Amino acid sequence: MNGVKTAALLALMTALLMALGQYVGGNQGLMVMFVISMAMNFFSYWNSDKLVLSAYRAQQITAEQNPKLFNMIAQLAKNGGLPMPKVYIINSDIPNAFATGRNPEHAAVAVTTGIMSLLTDDEIEGVLAHELTHVKHRDTLISTIAATMAGVVSMLANMLQWFAIFGGRSDDREGGSNPIALLAMVILAPLAASIIQMAISRSREYLADEGGARMSGKPMSLASALAKIEQYSKYGVLPHAKENTAHMFIINPLGGLKSITASLFSTHPSTADRIAKLKELALRM
Repeated sequence: MNGVKTAALLALMTALLMALGQYVGGNQGLMVMFVISMAMNFFSYWNSDKLVLSAYRAQQITAEQNPKLFNMIAQLAKNGGLPMPKVYIINSDIPNAFATGRNPEHAAVAVTTGIMSLLTDDEIEGVLAHELTHVKHRDTLISTIAATMAGVVSMLANMLQWFAIFGGRSDDREGGSNPIALLAMVILAPLAASIIQMAISRSREYLADEGGARMSGKPMSLASALAKIEQYSKYGVLPHAKENTAHMFIINPLGGLKSITASLFSTHPSTADRIAKLKELALRM
């Protein structure tokens, strides 16, 4: 169900982008925005792993440096039919983890030193399986596309704002530009794009929780890990954490959002909801 939801949300994001591009420049504008968005997607897809690992100062390690962690990941990758990813450590007491890479053959899993000291071995396996499920589902590609589309929508809305300031866009169609439609595009389009992007991110987290639980065979260990990481996230923010990469982590590294309105813009579902779904899954396994 969450996979269908993701596809529907991506289609909606595409329709929003194309409509905005067409409003700015007609059919020609639509095609220009399509080409720009594809170019941005291509660059982000090929370089996002290097950029995010560098941003969080992650250090690649070898099997000799941490054989237990390597053996865990190797076994889980085998369970999931995945090649062995590169392994990185982030030197931070804040417990968290993420996966990145343009495909399973070029994947990396990064964990903080804090998560290794906080969780039991079974809980760490649950977290690692969650991250490897993101790799298996190619969620880096999906999230990159969603983020890039949202960025282009915001860029177009900013262009429209300047057009409005300097007298609006030229329009050879009867009636010219519609000021109400222009205002709606400037204000509502970026808002809608952000909400759609966050909804896609939340859907992928549910899918990764389920896939991770099945890959490790330990849904309750993953549930326990989520509860512990969530508790720590209330009191500390991961160093160098930024909003544009928060969706990559198993728990938002910037802390949770509590209000109903704020939850629309959250990169992650409620941890309580995730734990409840894992408990339901444990009863079925």
